[in-house]
Amino acid sequence: MSTSGCSDFLDRPATELAALLHTGQVSAVEVLTAHLERIAAVNPTVNALVTLVPEQALAEAAAADARRQSGEPLGLLHGLPVAVKDVVDTAGIRTTYGSRIYAGHVPEQDALIVQRMRAAGAIVVGKSNVPEFGAGSHTFNEVFGATLNPYATDRSAGGSSGGAAAALACGMVALADGSDLGGSLRNPASFNNVVGLRPSAGRVPSPGPGNAWDPAGVLGPMGRSVGDAALLLSAIAGPDPHTPLSIDEPGSVFTAIGPRSLAGTRIAFSHTVGGLPFEPEVLAVAEATRERLVAAGAEVTDLEPDLSGADEVFETLRALSFLDGRTADVEAHADLVKATVKQDVSWGRELTPQQINRALSLRTELFRRLQDLLARFDVLIAPTVQLPPFPASTEYPSSVAGVSMERYHTWMRSCSRITATAMPVLAVPAGFTPQGLPVGMQIVGRHRGEQELLAFGLGWEREFADVFARRPVVLD
Repeated sequence: MSTSGCSDFLDRPATELAALLHTGQVSAVEVLTAHLERIAAVNPTVNALVTLVPEQALAEAAAADARRQSGEPLGLLHGLPVAVKDVVDTAGIRTTYGSRIYAGHVPEQDALIVQRMRAAGAIVVGKSNVPEFGAGSHTFNEVFGATLNPYATDRSAGGSSGGAAAALACGMVALADGSDLGGSLRNPASFNNVVGLRPSAGRVPSPGPGNAWDPAGVLGPMGRSVGDAALLLSAIAGPDPHTPLSIDEPGSVFTAIGPRSLAGTRIAFSHTVGGLPFEPEVLAVAEATRERLVAAGAEVTDLEPDLSGADEVFETLRALSFLDGRTADVEAHADLVKATVKQDVSWGRELTPQQINRALSLRTELFRRLQDLLARFDVLIAPTVQLPPFPASTEYPSSVAGVSMERYHTWMRSCSRITATAMPVLAVPAGFTPQGLPVGMQIVGRHRGEQELLAFGLGWEREFADVFARRPVVLD
């Protein structure tokens, strides 16, 4: 598939494109038109973007150009085309949550994260595909179908932010939002060779329904580069009076982060995230990554962190959140809800007060152990996903390295164990399998230490520039 008709700036980092837009070297209409051409050329193959609003977006781009020409102040994201995850409400734009129940749902109000992106000048081109209710790390649903991997179109793009990651990898949008409970932002970043940041709870506030004191589910930025993720974070981070865990620091603290040299950095390197099974291709990339870090002068110590209790914490509290969030849909529309979501609700119903209380206590212990570990090291690094992108025809991997998976999300434990610690995590490209499938690593930082984490990520990007630059096959 040829995309040579699109302007060359489509594959540039959003930070560079933002500079061109702010100085008027390109117009917002030109930028958007090129992205719409790329969408028309590539999206039919990968199915990453689902509900598109090109006319509305073009009108907003023209208005953005008029603001620049009149000398009005411009936002950080002025003129940048973005996609919004289809579990996030967008005023006047269909938002289905990947569910047949909500196939015709059009919200009246933007979610806070969308309000902030728009206020910063971003132009929403449409919605990115998700699994039903964002459940699972393979993006498919009965409303729009499956999103395919742009590096191998017979493979999964991951999930639940699979549409966002695939759209970024293909240059269909400059930036995209993601969300992460058990790896929904990190898994697709790994599968699509892009960057995703799972921030500390409250860094990107989400004043939605449910338990506002739960740190597990968070919103975060995605981009093709670490700098792009920092740029979007600058626009969407900041306090919110309706979010009790929100952090008081403004997003502006992320606008001028410089790269940290890897030389002398103290790295705790985990190959198996506490003893999990990994496919050999992933372990090979992990070992090659470790060797590159050592060659760059980093002080690398092999260790497996004490993550005992993490699986119990995540699976107990995840089931509780589905009991809270999806029971009404299951009871009212059981025939329209996929079996795995119904199973999630069922697991939630089976929980006892003692199990919930134990999970909460174990989570506290995990947090403290990881904080103690990260007092000795600058970062903890581990493989993001336990296997490379799997066939898109498979609902979920039933085994990894010959080990059977207990539940449909058990294969995501390399991510969900880190979720249970409540630490921020940056998912970054690291290498490819011999078959050309992307493999990423996750960099775990100290609680609320996103500035230091992003600085390390910028240094990582310099070292692994060749990996970041590898284009998807659908762009050839």
